[in-house]
Amino acid sequence: MSSHPAPKDTPAPLWHTRYGITAAVATDHVVARSLQLYGEWAEHETNLLSGLVEEGQTLLEVGGDFAAHTLWMAHAVGPLGQVHVVEPRRLRFQQLCANIALNQLDNVFTHPVWLDRNPGQRTLDARESVRAVTIDSLQLEAIHLMKFNLADTLVDALAGARETLREHRPLLYVRLSGMEQAAQEVATIKALGYRVWSHVPYLYNSDNHAGVENNIFPGIVQQNAIAAPADSHFEFGDRLEL
Repeated sequence: MSSHPAPKDTPAPLWHTRYGITAAVATDHVVARSLQLYGEWAEHETNLLSGLVEEGQTLLEVGGDFAAHTLWMAHAVGPLGQVHVVEPRRLRFQQLCANIALNQLDNVFTHPVWLDRNPGQRTLDARESVRAVTIDSLQLEAIHLMKFNLADTLVDALAGARETLREHRPLLYVRLSGMEQAAQEVATIKALGYRVWSHVPYLYNSDNHAGVENNIFPGIVQQNAIAAPADSHFEFGDRLEL
């Protein structure tokens, strides 16, 4: 009888990250690689937002990123707060829900939908389509921060959020989609009565949870922006206003 040794690169079934347990996922994705190696993802984003999020608040995250930041959000708002996560990609949605369940986060609500300017159906690829809804149709009783992680979704999502933005005036934190789309995305936010500042965080955090010194993201940054209602008290004077 012959035996077959396990592949050397087989990942551990669970990763212990900065904000909780994460189930192992395919490591060819940049977020998964960061979670596996560093025990965190884009920690400089949470460093900025941690000074803005309070217990009891309601947050909306668009794009689950394997619950990398959802876990932090759930702890930040506490048991009296809520985190709503929109993830339209089926397998990514299943992974998101698994990680929420593993960490027993009963203040997180997941939505397997695409956010658009009008309700309908959205084709993701040749094998998969998903229901499209507006942010307004979620009918959130409160919203203090909207965090957008998915590229090429911001403009249409905000077009379907006009009543929500008018009523609740949340902060917006967005990953800009690239050179060609960024100008339109910033203009869209400003047209809604917001001021917008640049935030360019490095992906590598030298103070990462695992204490790993090897930087697999040398010089790589996110092109992000943070926005606040023009009539609010928020100021980000240490950042470039766009």
